[in-house]
Amino acid sequence: MMDVEWNTRHIKIGLRPPEPVAADAVNFKQGMRRLPAGVSLITTRDGEALHGLVATSASALSADPPTLLVCVNKSASSHDPLLRAGVFCVNVLAQEDEAVASRFASSGNREGRFAEGGWISLVTGAPVFEAALAAFDCVTAHAISYQSHTIFIGEIRTISLPERRIEPLVYLDGRYRNLA
Repeated sequence: MMDVEWNTRHIKIGLRPPEPVAADAVNFKQGMRRLPAGVSLITTRDGEALHGLVATSASALSADPPTLLVCVNKSASSHDPLLRAGVFCVNVLAQEDEAVASRFASSGNREGRFAEGGWISLVTGAPVFEAALAAFDCVTAHAISYQSHTIFIGEIRTISLPERRIEPLVYLDGRYRNLA
């Protein structure tokens, strides 16, 4: 059935909107599955140990000073090392890095996450994935606990921007996607 909504500026014609649903965890997750997001590895060095996880929660916060944020579930194995270390790197993945993303998403082989690919460090000492489309080397400025997650606000100390074709890995509706 078509609805017509009148407004002083224009006429909007469209399908009747769906009935709203409860704002609960299940519906929230279903809604968020519809939001495409870039895929990043969040990495840190806690002493000599390397830790990391795959995330779609990296976001720009400020350009002056250059700052970003990542949201990490407190139950993630890398959460406490990120909190202790006070440094992290956001490594933006390319389409061809889906296997790397899957390796970091799996809890089965935490020690093997850094076994493949080229890894270097920049200013903070956090692991930087050499093949990343961009890598943001950060010092934790704030760690804000909120419900099930910690929001890590990182002041960027240096950025790696390799010269390469920009084809990011994207996550949508529970799986990795390409933009093309």
